Amino acid sequence: MTLRVPKAELPAELRENMIKQLGTVPEPVEVLWNQPQLAAANQEFAAKVGAWDAADPSLKTFAHMAVAAQVGCSWCLDVNYFHALNQNLDLAKASQVPRWRQSEVFTPLERDVLAYAEAMTNTPPTVTDELSKSLLDRLGPAALVELTVFIGFANMAARCNTAHGITSQGYSDSCEIPLASRTGHAAADVASTA
Repeated sequence: MTLRVPKAELPAELRENMIKQLGTVPEPVEVLWNQPQLAAANQEFAAKVGAWDAADPSLKTFAHMAVAAQVGCSWCLDVNYFHALNQNLDLAKASQVPRWRQSEVFTPLERDVLAYAEAMTNTPPTVTDELSKSLLDRLGPAALVELTVFIGFANMAARCNTAHGITSQGYSDSCEIPLASRTGHAAADVASTA
């Protein structure tokens, strides 16, 4: 897949900061910079989303990866695997998110979070009262609300990246465990990150 929207020129300071942080400039930032106000607002909101701490970071990262696998956003899956490495999360689990239903490495809570992420990503959403109540009972209201908005943000990012033709930039190449391929739809897109 090729980019459907051209990359915009970033301000030099922003470009340098991105390269210092990630080694390269993320293509989503370059594409969104075609509308600088939107790009700046997106970066600000993404930073705030990343700072929320009511829900466990591993649950949020795995949820984002589940959204990415379902939507077929190889960029999101790739960068979140890289984040999992840098957050010292369980890489064996992170590598299995695209095939979490077949994997035996996830706890019951993690499985419910992954199911919730997929249910929110379905069109129309398929979140059930039972799943919501189960997560509410185990996470509490603040963490469930945070997780829900986080998954919504992940959907926005994954769907925008996919629509713009943005694919993996190889962030996970520095990780030691290859990502498992997802079975079913979007498998070809997701497998391209491995």
